[in-house]
Amino acid sequence: MDDSVIIKTDLLTKRFHVGTGEFTALHHISLTFRRGEFAGLVGPSGSGKTTLLNIIGTLDSPTEGDVEVIGHSVSGLTHQQAANLRNHNIGFIFQTYNLLPVYNVYENIEFALLLQNRSSGERKKAVMEALEWVGLTDKLNSRPSQLSGGECQRVAIARAMVKRPLLVLADEPSANLDAKNSHNIVQTMKILNKELNTTFIFATHDEKVMLYLDRIITLNDGVVEEDKMILNR
Repeated sequence: MDDSVIIKTDLLTKRFHVGTGEFTALHHISLTFRRGEFAGLVGPSGSGKTTLLNIIGTLDSPTEGDVEVIGHSVSGLTHQQAANLRNHNIGFIFQTYNLLPVYNVYENIEFALLLQNRSSGERKKAVMEALEWVGLTDKLNSRPSQLSGGECQRVAIARAMVKRPLLVLADEPSANLDAKNSHNIVQTMKILNKELNTTFIFATHDEKVMLYLDRIITLNDGVVEEDKMILNR
Protein backbone atom coordinates (compact mmCIF):
# COMPACT_ATOMS: atom_id res chain seq x y z
CA MET A 1 0.00 0.00 0.00
CA ASP A 2 1.19 3.54 -0.86
CA ASP A 3 2.87 5.11 2.21
CA SER A 4 0.47 8.06 2.09
CA VAL A 5 -2.55 5.71 2.19
CA ILE A 6 -3.52 4.91 5.78
CA ILE A 7 -6.92 3.30 5.18
CA LYS A 8 -8.13 1.10 2.35
CA THR A 9 -11.40 -0.80 2.24
CA ASP A 10 -11.91 -3.40 -0.46
CA LEU A 11 -15.47 -4.60 -1.15
CA LEU A 12 -16.26 -4.22 2.55
CA THR A 13 -19.58 -5.78 3.53
CA LYS A 14 -21.06 -5.91 7.03
CA ARG A 15 -24.09 -7.97 8.02
CA PHE A 16 -25.79 -8.25 11.40
CA HIS A 17 -28.06 -11.02 12.63
CA VAL A 18 -31.53 -9.68 13.37
CA GLY A 19 -33.94 -12.22 14.79
CA THR A 20 -33.92 -15.15 12.40
CA GLY A 21 -32.63 -13.10 9.49
CA GLU A 22 -29.79 -10.79 8.54
CA PHE A 23 -29.46 -7.05 7.99
CA THR A 24 -26.78 -5.79 5.60
CA ALA A 25 -25.47 -2.50 6.97
CA LEU A 26 -22.69 -2.01 4.39
CA HIS A 27 -22.58 -3.23 0.78
CA HIS A 28 -19.24 -3.64 -1.03
CA ILE A 29 -17.58 -0.44 0.18
CA SER A 30 -14.26 0.34 -1.53
CA LEU A 31 -12.59 3.54 -0.30
CA THR A 32 -9.08 4.90 0.21
CA PHE A 33 -8.03 7.57 2.70
CA ARG A 34 -4.66 9.32 2.67
CA ARG A 35 -2.57 10.93 5.37
CA GLY A 36 -3.85 14.38 6.32
CA GLU A 37 -7.37 14.13 4.89
CA PHE A 38 -10.30 15.94 6.54
CA ALA A 39 -13.15 13.77 5.34
CA GLY A 40 -16.72 13.01 6.29
CA LEU A 41 -19.10 10.09 5.98
CA VAL A 42 -22.48 11.77 5.60
CA GLY A 43 -26.00 10.47 5.27
CA PRO A 44 -29.20 9.91 7.25
CA SER A 45 -29.47 7.74 10.36
CA GLY A 46 -29.16 4.08 9.39
CA SER A 47 -27.03 4.79 6.32
CA GLY A 48 -24.04 2.87 7.70
CA LYS A 49 -21.82 5.80 8.76
CA THR A 50 -21.12 4.66 12.32
CA THR A 51 -20.74 1.00 11.30
CA LEU A 52 -18.06 1.96 8.78
CA LEU A 53 -16.34 4.24 11.30
CA ASN A 54 -16.28 1.41 13.88
CA ILE A 55 -14.69 -1.00 11.42
CA ILE A 56 -12.06 1.55 10.40
CA GLY A 57 -11.38 2.08 14.11
CA THR A 58 -10.91 -1.70 14.64
CA LEU A 59 -13.88 -1.80 17.02
CA ASP A 60 -15.64 -4.20 14.64
CA SER A 61 -14.70 -6.49 11.74
CA PRO A 62 -16.14 -6.85 8.24
CA THR A 63 -18.31 -9.81 7.32
CA GLU A 64 -16.76 -9.89 3.85
CA GLY A 65 -14.04 -7.95 2.10
CA ASP A 66 -10.95 -6.46 3.65
CA VAL A 67 -9.96 -3.30 5.50
CA GLU A 68 -6.37 -2.16 5.94
CA VAL A 69 -5.73 0.44 8.64
CA ILE A 70 -2.24 1.89 9.00
CA GLY A 71 -0.74 -1.16 7.34
CA HIS A 72 -2.77 -3.77 9.23
CA SER A 73 -5.60 -5.96 7.94
CA VAL A 74 -8.45 -5.52 10.44
CA SER A 75 -9.70 -9.08 9.96
CA GLY A 76 -6.30 -10.51 10.85
CA LEU A 77 -5.86 -8.65 14.14
CA THR A 78 -6.27 -10.30 17.53
CA HIS A 79 -8.16 -8.31 20.19
CA GLN A 80 -4.84 -7.33 21.78
CA GLN A 81 -3.29 -6.27 18.48
CA ALA A 82 -6.36 -4.17 17.66
CA ALA A 83 -6.19 -2.55 21.10
CA ASN A 84 -2.50 -1.73 20.62
CA LEU A 85 -3.21 -0.17 17.23
CA ARG A 86 -5.94 2.01 18.74
CA ASN A 87 -3.87 2.95 21.78
CA HIS A 88 -0.97 4.25 19.70
CA ASN A 89 -2.39 5.43 16.39
CA ILE A 90 -6.14 6.13 16.57
CA GLY A 91 -8.04 8.80 18.50
CA PHE A 92 -11.81 8.75 19.02
CA ILE A 93 -14.24 11.63 19.56
CA PHE A 94 -17.87 10.80 20.41
CA GLN A 95 -21.01 12.91 20.54
CA THR A 96 -21.52 12.10 24.24
CA TYR A 97 -17.90 13.04 25.12
CA ASN A 98 -17.35 9.81 27.16
CA LEU A 99 -15.35 11.63 29.83
CA LEU A 100 -14.76 9.92 33.16
CA PRO A 101 -16.79 11.92 35.70
CA VAL A 102 -14.58 11.16 38.72
CA TYR A 103 -11.47 12.44 36.93
CA ASN A 104 -10.58 16.07 36.31
CA VAL A 105 -9.72 17.47 32.89
CA TYR A 106 -5.99 16.75 33.22
CA GLU A 107 -6.61 13.15 34.32
CA ASN A 108 -9.15 12.50 31.54
CA ILE A 109 -6.61 13.56 28.93
CA GLU A 110 -3.70 11.78 30.63
CA PHE A 111 -5.65 8.51 30.68
CA ALA A 112 -4.93 7.95 26.97
CA LEU A 113 -1.19 8.04 27.72
CA LEU A 114 -1.26 5.69 30.71
CA LEU A 115 -1.89 2.84 28.28
CA GLN A 116 1.38 3.69 26.52
CA ASN A 117 3.57 3.38 29.63
CA ARG A 118 5.07 6.86 29.20
CA SER A 119 6.94 8.51 32.06
CA SER A 120 5.12 11.06 34.23
CA GLY A 121 7.26 13.84 32.75
CA GLU A 122 6.41 12.85 29.20
CA ARG A 123 2.73 12.61 30.08
CA LYS A 124 2.64 16.03 31.72
CA LYS A 125 4.33 17.71 28.75
CA ALA A 126 1.93 16.06 26.27
CA VAL A 127 -1.20 16.84 28.33
CA MET A 128 -0.30 20.50 28.80
CA GLU A 129 0.41 20.82 25.08
CA ALA A 130 -2.97 19.26 24.27
CA LEU A 131 -4.71 21.63 26.71
CA GLU A 132 -3.07 24.56 24.92
CA TRP A 133 -4.31 23.28 21.57
CA VAL A 134 -7.92 23.41 22.76
CA GLY A 135 -7.60 26.50 24.97
CA LEU A 136 -8.37 24.84 28.30
CA THR A 137 -5.20 25.29 30.36
CA ASP A 138 -7.25 27.15 32.98
CA LYS A 139 -9.63 24.17 33.40
CA LEU A 140 -7.15 21.37 34.06
CA ASN A 141 -8.43 20.78 37.62
CA SER A 142 -12.15 20.99 36.74
CA ARG A 143 -14.36 17.92 36.58
CA PRO A 144 -16.64 17.27 33.56
CA SER A 145 -19.73 18.27 35.60
CA GLN A 146 -18.23 21.77 36.00
CA LEU A 147 -17.78 22.28 32.24
CA SER A 148 -20.09 23.38 29.45
CA GLY A 149 -20.89 21.02 26.58
CA GLY A 150 -18.45 22.83 24.31
CA GLU A 151 -15.70 22.59 26.91
CA CYS A 152 -16.38 18.86 27.41
CA GLN A 153 -16.03 18.30 23.68
CA ARG A 154 -12.75 20.24 23.64
CA VAL A 155 -11.48 17.95 26.41
CA ALA A 156 -12.51 14.99 24.24
CA ILE A 157 -10.53 16.46 21.33
CA ALA A 158 -7.48 16.94 23.56
CA ARG A 159 -7.79 13.35 24.80
CA ALA A 160 -7.95 12.08 21.20
CA MET A 161 -5.00 14.22 20.08
CA VAL A 162 -2.66 13.96 23.10
CA LYS A 163 -0.92 10.88 21.73
CA ARG A 164 -0.55 12.55 18.29
CA PRO A 165 -2.37 9.76 16.43
CA LEU A 166 -2.19 9.27 12.69
CA LEU A 167 -5.98 8.97 12.58
CA VAL A 168 -8.90 10.56 14.46
CA LEU A 169 -12.44 9.21 14.08
CA ALA A 170 -15.25 11.56 15.14
CA ASP A 171 -18.80 10.20 15.45
CA GLU A 172 -21.35 13.06 15.34
CA PRO A 173 -19.05 15.30 17.42
CA SER A 174 -21.33 18.35 17.15
CA ALA A 175 -24.65 16.60 17.84
CA ASN A 176 -25.02 17.99 21.37
CA LEU A 177 -23.64 21.46 20.67
CA ASP A 178 -25.16 24.76 19.60
CA ALA A 179 -24.12 26.41 16.33
CA LYS A 180 -21.36 28.58 17.80
CA ASN A 181 -19.74 25.72 19.69
CA SER A 182 -20.09 23.41 16.67
CA HIS A 183 -18.10 25.83 14.52
CA ASN A 184 -15.47 26.35 17.25
CA ILE A 185 -15.01 22.61 17.74
CA VAL A 186 -14.61 21.82 14.04
CA GLN A 187 -12.31 24.82 13.53
CA THR A 188 -10.08 23.47 16.31
CA MET A 189 -9.94 20.05 14.64
CA LYS A 190 -9.22 21.64 11.27
CA ILE A 191 -6.24 23.51 12.74
CA LEU A 192 -4.87 20.31 14.30
CA ASN A 193 -5.41 18.49 11.01
CA LYS A 194 -3.23 21.04 9.21
CA GLU A 195 -0.57 21.43 11.90
CA LEU A 196 -0.08 17.75 12.71
CA ASN A 197 -1.09 16.19 9.36
CA THR A 198 -3.55 13.96 11.22
CA THR A 199 -6.28 12.29 9.18
CA PHE A 200 -9.77 13.11 10.45
CA ILE A 201 -12.83 11.10 9.41
CA PHE A 202 -16.25 12.22 10.62
CA ALA A 203 -19.58 10.43 10.69
CA THR A 204 -22.07 13.28 10.54
CA HIS A 205 -25.26 14.69 9.07
CA ASP A 206 -24.54 18.17 10.47
CA GLU A 207 -24.30 20.78 7.70
CA LYS A 208 -22.14 22.97 9.95
CA VAL A 209 -19.49 20.23 10.02
CA MET A 210 -19.77 19.67 6.27
CA LEU A 211 -18.75 23.29 5.65
CA TYR A 212 -15.21 22.41 6.76
CA LEU A 213 -14.74 19.03 5.09
CA ASP A 214 -12.29 18.58 2.21
CA ARG A 215 -14.02 15.39 1.11
CA ILE A 216 -17.63 14.27 1.48
CA ILE A 217 -18.58 10.61 1.09
CA THR A 218 -22.34 10.20 0.94
CA LEU A 219 -23.77 6.91 2.21
CA ASN A 220 -27.33 5.70 1.81
CA ASP A 221 -28.60 2.27 2.83
CA GLY A 222 -25.03 1.06 3.22
CA VAL A 223 -23.91 2.06 -0.27
CA VAL A 224 -21.56 4.88 -1.34
CA GLU A 225 -23.72 7.20 -3.44
CA GLU A 226 -21.09 9.89 -3.99
CA ASP A 227 -17.44 10.54 -3.15
CA LYS A 228 -16.65 14.19 -3.72
CA MET A 229 -13.52 16.26 -3.11
CA ILE A 230 -14.15 19.86 -2.08
CA LEU A 231 -11.58 22.25 -3.55
CA ASN A 232 -10.25 25.53 -2.13
CA ARG A 233 -10.90 24.90 1.56
